[in-house]
Amino acid sequence: MFKRLRNQLLVTNLGIITLLMVSAFSFVYFVTSSNIKEEIKMDLYRISDFRKNEPQLPPKEEFAKERMPLMFIETDADYNLLAWQSFFITDETLITEALQKIISVGTTYGQYRLDDGDWAYLIQKLPTGYRITSIDVTLQQSVLNRLIITFAIVTFVMLLIILVISWFLTERSIKPVKEAFEKQKQFISDASHELKTPLAVIRTNVDVLLDGSLTDDKKWLSYIKEEVERMGRLTNDLLYLTQMDGAEDLQMMKSTFNLSERLEHLLLGLEVMAFEKKISLDAQIEPALNCFGNPEQLSQVGMILLDNAIKYTPENGHIKVSLIKTPHHLLFSVSNSGAGITSEDLPFIFDRFFRADRSRTRENGSYGLGLAIAHAIVSHHGGKITCESTPGEWTTFTVKLKITT
Repeated sequence: MFKRLRNQLLVTNLGIITLLMVSAFSFVYFVTSSNIKEEIKMDLYRISDFRKNEPQLPPKEEFAKERMPLMFIETDADYNLLAWQSFFITDETLITEALQKIISVGTTYGQYRLDDGDWAYLIQKLPTGYRITSIDVTLQQSVLNRLIITFAIVTFVMLLIILVISWFLTERSIKPVKEAFEKQKQFISDASHELKTPLAVIRTNVDVLLDGSLTDDKKWLSYIKEEVERMGRLTNDLLYLTQMDGAEDLQMMKSTFNLSERLEHLLLGLEVMAFEKKISLDAQIEPALNCFGNPEQLSQVGMILLDNAIKYTPENGHIKVSLIKTPHHLLFSVSNSGAGITSEDLPFIFDRFFRADRSRTRENGSYGLGLAIAHAIVSHHGGKITCESTPGEWTTFTVKLKITT
């Protein structure tokens, strides 16, 4: 599909450029050709008028300045040759051939080929017949021919160059589309996979209940309720991410709030969980640091990072939380000891449904959407979230928010 799209873009691009180039070159050629033909016609009239004012054929010296072979032909009313005069070495046979070709053209002004050369002529009516003035325009015609060849070569070379450039630009232009398409396919596949497991559990428990051989249904109903709640959380997260994707056009409720106070409140709620896992929690929160944004969404970012730190820190591990102010930013970071994230997984941790440790998915109830939600929220606040990890030692998430005045 993308190959066909790329080829269509290339063909369209080259077609438009070729049309523009041919149109431009055709216009230049038309103007140049018209100017040359007009000059030739003026020369013919000027020479013919000179001949009209001089009843006798002029000496060759009079036309030496023309720098071109010239001949006069006089005929009767039926175009029978009466007299001729040339200013180059020739004979009556060539003159007769020239006259026949002029007659075959059938116009009072035009061009014809004679003796491997190009000639222009002008026919003027006389009382007893016609006077034909003809000059050699081989040089002028060769200029036009060279112009066509030059245009053809330039067009061919330019199209080759444009083809290479267009190929490169087309590849770059469809790359985001291709990546978005692949992410969409992966998203659908992952969402289907996440929904398949709870649906299978629900179906199994319903089958047991429908069997009717059990006296106590509460256990099986509780299993169904648990899986329904899991599906509800997954659906809510997916809807939230969808809303965040289109949040560019939405007016988020923003205000200035005390970020330090919000984070301290979150930490109080997590101290019990940390105590149960024997995790040491070290928090360094600078007091009274205000932030402009949506308080609930930014608090959700803090909860996601802190909750992940608790989940992935082993017993007797350590968690460090800090919030500091730099001249232009607020930096919120959460570090935890543990297995860490490999360098291969690190570029994908903010992708939807990505989990570095998939074996613990059912155990901790994670769907791999938390970091994707955090990334979307921070991005829509004009900030940046990054992750650094040393496998087997530490993992640090850092949120950088701009200070607005």
